[in-house]
Amino acid sequence: MTAIDIGTPEGTRTVDIVDESVRGETPALAGRTEWVGLLVLALACLVYAMDLTVLHLAVPMISADLHPTSSQLLWIIDVYGFMVAGLLITMGTLGDRIGRRRMLMIGAASFAVVSVVAAFAPTAEALIVCRALLGVAGATLAPSTLSLIFNMFRDPRQRSVAVGVWVGAFSAGGAVGPIFGGVLLENFWWGSVFLLAVPVMVLLLVLGPKVLPEFRDPEAGRLDPISAALCVGAMIAVVFGMKKIAQDGVGMAALTGLIGGAALGALFVRRQLTSADPMLDLRLFRLSRFRVALLINIVGIFVAFGYFLFVAQYFQLVLAMSPLATGLVMVPSGIGFIVGSQLAPRLVQLVRPAYLIGGGLTMAGIGLLMMTQLSASGGYGLALAASVISALGLAPVFGITTELIVGAAPPEQAGAASGVSETGAEFGGALGISILGSISIAIYRGDLSSSLPAGLSEADAGSVRDTLGAAVHVSTQVPTALGESVLAAAREAFLHGVHITAAIAGIAALAIAVVSVRKLRDIPAGPLTHDE
Repeated sequence: MTAIDIGTPEGTRTVDIVDESVRGETPALAGRTEWVGLLVLALACLVYAMDLTVLHLAVPMISADLHPTSSQLLWIIDVYGFMVAGLLITMGTLGDRIGRRRMLMIGAASFAVVSVVAAFAPTAEALIVCRALLGVAGATLAPSTLSLIFNMFRDPRQRSVAVGVWVGAFSAGGAVGPIFGGVLLENFWWGSVFLLAVPVMVLLLVLGPKVLPEFRDPEAGRLDPISAALCVGAMIAVVFGMKKIAQDGVGMAALTGLIGGAALGALFVRRQLTSADPMLDLRLFRLSRFRVALLINIVGIFVAFGYFLFVAQYFQLVLAMSPLATGLVMVPSGIGFIVGSQLAPRLVQLVRPAYLIGGGLTMAGIGLLMMTQLSASGGYGLALAASVISALGLAPVFGITTELIVGAAPPEQAGAASGVSETGAEFGGALGISILGSISIAIYRGDLSSSLPAGLSEADAGSVRDTLGAAVHVSTQVPTALGESVLAAAREAFLHGVHITAAIAGIAALAIAVVSVRKLRDIPAGPLTHDE
């Protein structure tokens, strides 16, 4: 049973509803209000995704204006993801208790205010704090929007379409973010990219109370602050450890993060198992559909980083394209994600989810294996084709597994299940960065240890071995002939890393495709219903 707050001329009243599928009745179809509400939620998701992509384009201008240290620059980029990963489950569970629409409104208002402050941050330290606060606000958006969708759309067919729109909004944000960001950065200061979110969040605050119903669990207990702190600490520590490995290799800081995170995670699990009112009902993991779909979703995100991590760098640093040109070139893959996510709800009515997921992962694997053939010249068309194929394949995977994960949970736990789903996605991304990133960096540095031409100072040689971006900068500061040799060696080393990591990601995609077919083949084509 779920409580809904309904606006009436006399005020707002709360009523209890029962999931019709539990009683064997036909769920009511969503009307115009729900579809308008979906568009509002989709806009919020689009801006959330844009905020993740545009910052990378602004890094050079931020470096020139705020003069952050290398450590501060990494925190500016990473602290948002740390806070989002750590707070997703907590925010999803909190939304179940205080109301998902209320949680979304609080998050949208906070996101808008902090975005304005971040746009005018005077120092690197201030920008780091703003990015952390944006992560706190951002953690409310994804689970709140997803859990609202699952309660607004009771009919399984309509729900599949709605989830497809939700996934498509994230894809669209990733596609248009670099374009809008590139246009703004060519005409305004770096802070302008943060202001992209403000109008949409204001629109959400105005329309949300009118078109979004309020959902909450009427039997929810109090939020456990200790459980919330353990959850946040565990996720932040683990993600920190993984990213530290990607940046610097295995070291004491990375191991401390991973071990500390694992210990906090174990304490969190123990507290949930022994608490009379757990923040997260771990019985969800007893549901085979929930468990398997979550695993596939995590590996799918991991695979996606097989090309997200390197394609933009390939276009900008190997093929020497501008940020705006790179954003335009990446639009087709964004369109591929949108098309794939919109086709999935229709295809799942005709094809078993296992075969649709398996086929999509196979396509992604083929696209990634195509990237093992990229070269320093003439690889534009191949990179574009590989990106589009991978995007078309992965988009249905994310939509269907998300629906299976959240749909397997009881309606009153949709917020918690949404938080688990989004946390799994963040975990998969962190895993992709740490494993694929560390392998790529190791190959890059290993190759340059023997192929870097003589004639560079010790400081310049160290910079070149650090990243390809640094190598491009150094190549412009030394004599032309030496610079060309340095750049050629660095690009070849970078491409070697891309080839190996793309092959690993491609093989992982093909392997999980087999798992998905074996473990989910009993689910028939048609509407995806709750696990029994």
